[in-house]
Amino acid sequence: MGPGRGGPMGIGKGPAPKPKHFKQTLRTIWTDYLRTHSVMLIVVIILAIASTVFMVLTPKILGDMTNEVVNGFVAGQAYDKVTEHLPEGIHLPAGTMGVDLLDKMPAAQRDAIPEAQRVALGAVDFSQGRPGIDYGALAGIGLWLIALYIGSSVFAYIQSYLMTNITQAIIYRMRRDLSQKVNRMPLGYFDKHPFGEVISRVTNDIETIGQSLNQSATQIITSIVTIVGILIMMLTISWQLTLLALVILPVTMIVVGIIVKLSQKYYMGQQANLGVIDGHVEEIFSGHAVMRVYNGEKKSIRKFDATNHELYENGWRSQFLSGLMMPIMQFISNLGFVGVAVLGGWLALNGRISIGGIQAFIQYMNQFTQPIMQTANVANVLQATVAAAERVFEFLDEPEELDHAATEKLPVNVKGEVIFDGVNFEYTKGKPVIKDFSARIVPGQKVAIVGPTGAGKTTIVNLLMRFYDLDSGSISIDSKDVANLGRSDVRRQFGMVLQDTWLFHGTIADNIAYGKLGATRKQIVAAAKAAHADHFISTLPGGYDTVLGEETDSISEGEKQLLTIARAMLADAPMMILDEATSSVDTRTELLIQKAMEKLTEGRTSFVIAHRLSTIRNADMILVMKDGNIVEQGNHNNLVKAGGVYEALYTSQFSE
Repeated sequence: MGPGRGGPMGIGKGPAPKPKHFKQTLRTIWTDYLRTHSVMLIVVIILAIASTVFMVLTPKILGDMTNEVVNGFVAGQAYDKVTEHLPEGIHLPAGTMGVDLLDKMPAAQRDAIPEAQRVALGAVDFSQGRPGIDYGALAGIGLWLIALYIGSSVFAYIQSYLMTNITQAIIYRMRRDLSQKVNRMPLGYFDKHPFGEVISRVTNDIETIGQSLNQSATQIITSIVTIVGILIMMLTISWQLTLLALVILPVTMIVVGIIVKLSQKYYMGQQANLGVIDGHVEEIFSGHAVMRVYNGEKKSIRKFDATNHELYENGWRSQFLSGLMMPIMQFISNLGFVGVAVLGGWLALNGRISIGGIQAFIQYMNQFTQPIMQTANVANVLQATVAAAERVFEFLDEPEELDHAATEKLPVNVKGEVIFDGVNFEYTKGKPVIKDFSARIVPGQKVAIVGPTGAGKTTIVNLLMRFYDLDSGSISIDSKDVANLGRSDVRRQFGMVLQDTWLFHGTIADNIAYGKLGATRKQIVAAAKAAHADHFISTLPGGYDTVLGEETDSISEGEKQLLTIARAMLADAPMMILDEATSSVDTRTELLIQKAMEKLTEGRTSFVIAHRLSTIRNADMILVMKDGNIVEQGNHNNLVKAGGVYEALYTSQFSE
């Protein structure tokens, strides 16, 4: 981990979010996603173990190589000491071993030779001349060492490759499941949950799961194997040194635990301050003009400075404490190395351990704490992974939009008769929005729905499209109850233009053709001309191939609305829904669109929701809603003469 990220291996970062149902979520991950890859997972585990075992063996073999060099050098030095008093040119009889000469040496001279050298000298054949380093044996050990390194790397590469494939397959399935789930969710869910929360589950939580599975799943296996393997190898070298190393370990863990405990509260404060400051900055940037108009700069700066100061204090303390961890751990480790060097030197002088053994032990001791830290970090990451998976599974387990098997089908050519019969609906229990709504729309009628804000106008359209199900009553299309029809079959009968425009990333032609799959360029252009959008499209550098971004800043709000109207025209559905379709265009364009709409809605049943009553004066029927009820209905002239709610609304817009 880099500086400022909480010390080695991430220890000391803020506490991972804890899942509510750890075991249940872990079981779901296994049964729903991992089990299908069980064979490959077993292969990955075997490869991870093999790679780790190979790496654990290498320090011991490096020690053997060191011993080979040391033994050859020591034997040569001892040979010189033993033979320094022999006359020159005398050859010792064949089979004369070092132990034979040592027995014949004076005690004082023999005792002057260190015990380790005497042991090495005893096995030397003095009749072969002066012993030295066996480079052939060194080459053999070196080749064996290279083979272990290559084998470990190959196994690690294959294991990583297979685990990446497994992880990506699982993440692909999760994203697909979430995408399909979104399409099956009722709109009521999104009324109660912010879009950002759903997006976070599809992006952040899925990404967390993917990274953790790819890295932590095998890391915990290799860490455990490394710990066990190193402990075994250390015991084979010297149980005394192993005992010393194990005494150092709990001291290290106690220090780490103390630092983590002290730093956690500051990390929690840091995360809380980050959330506050991010929200404040986003709020001020998005409403910058309003903030400037009401002279809120000083208040905003004071709030930012206060939060930023708290963030500084918490961040400084948390980073300082986590920054202490590595130096303290290094200090304790160095004390351990000093102890190993002193005890190992004493054991070597007494011939109870080789110099290569000391070298290998120091390497093992240096590696021993790393897998322990990795295991602690993996435990922390595992909690975050399961918490993320729990959020994903919570969304996947949400109740879906019920769509019972269709018992009826609409005719091939829908006429467009719509009957509302005693419709009642409420978004929240005990707060009715539509109360006993009844109306009959004959085929081809242009029906306008007007009324004050909150009267239930848009709700009527949502119920008609089966975005929500009725609490009681019925809605029928051509005498077929929509409750007995498939939702997609119902929605296929409508073209729709909403007040809020929606365009996706793609060309203008693609956005218009969204209303009719497989539409030709000729049909797209014809729809654009009918919506009076062809002129401004032709003035763009790319024409119909101009790519619109997600924000679509290259065109105005009114031009966006024209594109959505062209999309509805291209769909050519038997019924139309226009929810404030001309609210974002100027008066001149509005008149042009009205003419195009009259042509489009000719012979089709159409529902027009409007606040600007000038747009619906030619409607065949006007339904005036108030508090979820129809209080008036009729054409424009009759309703104005009646002097009721409609007349009051109309007069308020056109009075002198």
